[in-house]
Amino acid sequence: MKLAIPKERRDNETRVAASPETVKKLTALGFSVTVETGAGLASSVSDAQYQEAGATIAPDAGAALGDADVVFKVRGPDADEVSKMKRGAVLAAMLNPMQNKEAMAGLAAAGITSFAMELMPRITRAQSMDVLSSQSNLAGYKAVIDAAELFTRAFPMMMTAAGTVAPARVFVMGTGVAGLQAIATAKRLGAIVSATDVRAAAAEQVESLGGKFVMVPPDEGDTGETAGGYAKEMSDDYKARQAKLVAETIAKQDIVITTALIPGRPAPVLVTEDMVKSMKPGSIIVDLAVEAGGNCPLSRPGEIVEAHGVKIMGHRNVPGRVAVDASTLYSKNLLNFITPLVDKETGALKIDWEDEIITGTLISKDGQVVHPSLKGGAA
Repeated sequence: MKLAIPKERRDNETRVAASPETVKKLTALGFSVTVETGAGLASSVSDAQYQEAGATIAPDAGAALGDADVVFKVRGPDADEVSKMKRGAVLAAMLNPMQNKEAMAGLAAAGITSFAMELMPRITRAQSMDVLSSQSNLAGYKAVIDAAELFTRAFPMMMTAAGTVAPARVFVMGTGVAGLQAIATAKRLGAIVSATDVRAAAAEQVESLGGKFVMVPPDEGDTGETAGGYAKEMSDDYKARQAKLVAETIAKQDIVITTALIPGRPAPVLVTEDMVKSMKPGSIIVDLAVEAGGNCPLSRPGEIVEAHGVKIMGHRNVPGRVAVDASTLYSKNLLNFITPLVDKETGALKIDWEDEIITGTLISKDGQVVHPSLKGGAA
């Protein structure tokens, strides 16, 4: 079977869907791996490294995709790439299906069997395939590093003969994978860290990392999370109570990092303009949800804006700002996803269509959009 790794064509995408290490392992599984020339350059991987690992280098996307049985990508393919793929090909990528229903219909119409890696169910045996976790971990780390670079003061407390430098105060909003890594990174840099989340269970995790948990009591019987472990939309009463507490907390902070996302919905507004006004001049907000609408209405995708003396950072594709490690981890996620699907005796794909991992990520099959969260459409 031929497995293709095309070059990413979306704006600001620096990652690649295979590393030399995963190419070796994919080849050992029986795949003939083809990598489009230049696919790994933004992640510091040369064509020569891929060749040494056993891959063939294709001169363009058409040559890479044309006869591929399996295609690995970071972002979903554009219409031109889909047109180059053969019917029956299997695609694994981060497809953002809820916001790209037309593109999902296009994959179905082209006869592509597609899997959205970001919909991986949160079950134990799928942890090594969880792209949201691997990429969010790096995003949380990079958010703190970016904030430290922009911050005009030091992070740790410093005792000097000329006086004492007070430690920075960092407030993390949302304590999923990105938020927890942001807490850990800020603590390592010497900041005083506090955090909030709608999920009561997050308190223990925050405190284990040395942070202070800030939260109003939830509505009776409400854990603040879905059955899948994600944060969920809260009641208006809860939002009002939480906003009041957050407003009081934010006014005392130097750096605020927001990470709150609700799958399939716009990001919730956590930091209002009035809250921004209450912050000290020179403070920083890092909005990791900016591409989903933003946790702060003043943030702008791809920009660092200044409002009321506060710098608001809205970098796109934050994991891609740590492209080498992001690509390495994502490549392993894909390898771990495809390995159980390969029949050890024949070397062909043998997919159990009833498996929870498959039903959770499968978007299109046999000319239909089949994911339960999307409306089906015939090819």
